[in-house]
Amino acid sequence: MPAVAVQPTANIDGVLSPLDDARIPVLDRGFLYGDSVYEVFRTYDGVPLFWREHFERMENSARLIHMPIAQSREELMAEIRRAVAAAGGRPSEDGTGEVYVRWHLSRGVGPVDLYPDPNLRTSFMIFVKPVPKWKQAHCEVGMRLAVTDVRRNAADALSPNIKSGNYLNNILGLAEAVERGADDCLMLNHEGYATEASNSNIFFVTDGKVQTPADSAGNLRGITGAALRKIGAAAGWPIHEELLTVDDLSQVDEAFVTSATREVMPVAAIRLPSGQWRELPPGGGPLTRQIAQAYKDYVAEYVVAEANARLW
Repeated sequence: MPAVAVQPTANIDGVLSPLDDARIPVLDRGFLYGDSVYEVFRTYDGVPLFWREHFERMENSARLIHMPIAQSREELMAEIRRAVAAAGGRPSEDGTGEVYVRWHLSRGVGPVDLYPDPNLRTSFMIFVKPVPKWKQAHCEVGMRLAVTDVRRNAADALSPNIKSGNYLNNILGLAEAVERGADDCLMLNHEGYATEASNSNIFFVTDGKVQTPADSAGNLRGITGAALRKIGAAAGWPIHEELLTVDDLSQVDEAFVTSATREVMPVAAIRLPSGQWRELPPGGGPLTRQIAQAYKDYVAEYVVAEANARLW
């Protein structure tokens, strides 16, 4: 029998529905103010990748915005499982049963007032969809990034380690990058140091050295990136966190971005502020390809070790 496609599904505070039919109250603070936190994971053979790390980061984001979470981790996982079951996630040889899960916690529903009433109860919103398929050219050749005039929010104004529903800074950077002929942005901070792309961490290879922007520059501590640091330390290509300038970007030999769904995706070119493009090896250079394969091997081992966490 042919595999049945995953049906996009929502779970809004326990109410299951097709994703297109999902509704939230207009007085929800996540909708009104972006007063929410969220996380995303995808499954491999039904196992949610790095699920503990995603919950830990969500809990940290909630602490940073002083938002007590009413639902326990166990309750949220149970609701995620309900949504995955309703969506039809299932094992399949061709991977069509794998799912993308995104879950938000909003501070809740309350008056139209910036001050968050401490008595509000957090609401949850869970979305389940098929794992996104990125453009074939992005995977096989690479993304084109543009350094933008839009700067990353200063860490002392809005910490990048608050993974919140407020993404306007990233949206503006991405829109500008697309206008400049790129697929995504490479945002600098107010001091001119590289930070990250619109929703992924970025890594560079220069003279055989793997580098990534230092956390102090102001970028989200990516979970995929953290796994690569662990892998690299053992495999002989340690990842160096450094403050990187535009001049440094003009010298890179390879580059790639990472995220929960992009995995390790090569960068084919970087548009510098001068308007010049730094062209990079199509499909990633030799070290990028080695790192991508090492990550796939690491994920395969994780799936075996975490088989008990399978969502179906």
